[in-house]
Amino acid sequence: MTRLELLSQHELDRTLERLVSQVLETVDDAGSLLLLGIPTRGVALARVLAERLAERCGRPVAQGSLDPTLYRDDLERVGTRLVAPTDLPASLEGRDVVLVDDVIFTGRTVRAALEALQTWGRPRRVRLLVMVDRGHRELPIQPDYCGRVVPTSRQESIQLCLTSIDGEEGVYLVRP
Repeated sequence: MTRLELLSQHELDRTLERLVSQVLETVDDAGSLLLLGIPTRGVALARVLAERLAERCGRPVAQGSLDPTLYRDDLERVGTRLVAPTDLPASLEGRDVVLVDDVIFTGRTVRAALEALQTWGRPRRVRLLVMVDRGHRELPIQPDYCGRVVPTSRQESIQLCLTSIDGEEGVYLVRP
C-alpha cells in the first residue's frame, strides 16, 4: 500500500478554520447549532469542529453522533460493523443540524443518516460537512461544506488522521 499526503497538519488546520468560518456564516444563531458526527471518523471530526466553533463564538456548541448503519440499503455489499450508539445531546426540533463525515463517496451513508435523523425529530435545517469529497456519487447528494475535493479511483481510499485517535494529523490518499 502507498500512502500519499493530501493535507499536512498545517493544511488540515487551515482547512478546519475555513470550514468553521463557513458554518458560522450560514447559521443565524450559534445556539441553535448541533453537530452530529457519523461514525467513525465523523464523530471525532465533529468534536474538533465543535471545540473550534465554541472558541470562535464564545459559547459551547452542541455535538453528538448519529449512527446510520441500520438504515443503510447496501449492507450486503459493504458489510456491517458494530453499531455505535447514537448520542443526541439535545432535541433536534428547530435546530440547525450539521451532519459531519470524514469522506463522502457514493452518498449512501448520508442518505441513511438522513433517514435515521427523521426517527429522532424534525430539525429546522440539515446541512452536510465533509473533509474530503472523493467523487463516485450514486445518489444526488452533495456536501454544503467541503474541505477538499479529491478525485479518486474506486480502489483508492482516503484516510483522515486526527491526533486524538492516530497520534498524527493529516489527510492521506491510500493506494493498494
